[in-house]
Amino acid sequence: MPRSQINIFVQVLQANGGTRSACINAAALALADAGIPMCDLVTSCSAGYLNNTPLLDLNYVEDSAGGADVTIGILAKLDKVILIQIDAKLPMDTFENVTQLTVEGYKAIANYIREVLLENTKKLEHRRSV
Repeated sequence: MPRSQINIFVQVLQANGGTRSACINAAALALADAGIPMCDLVTSCSAGYLNNTPLLDLNYVEDSAGGADVTIGILAKLDKVILIQIDAKLPMDTFENVTQLTVEGYKAIANYIREVLLENTKKLEHRRSV
């Protein structure tokens, strides 16, 4: 869509952690569901480090406890990082562990989103052929 701009505004009515990633995933899913051509699907996941333990998708209590929080956005097929946001300092080895956990999470989310989009597309195709 040359010379066009699409603005997406997400209003969070209730947050319990993982809001940034949820908004990124919701926006990407909305664009794909609307049939907007994209070079790839953006998928996001977050992980944190609390009490010497890497945790995937922190809830509000875990996020508020003061540990580090890492959010990563990735182009799923291209496997390219487009966003890294870290909310606290992390030693390099800990960062690698948390990042690896985040990558595993994003892959699961990307697979799920692809399945949902495929299922929805099949339903639309079936309705149009009837």
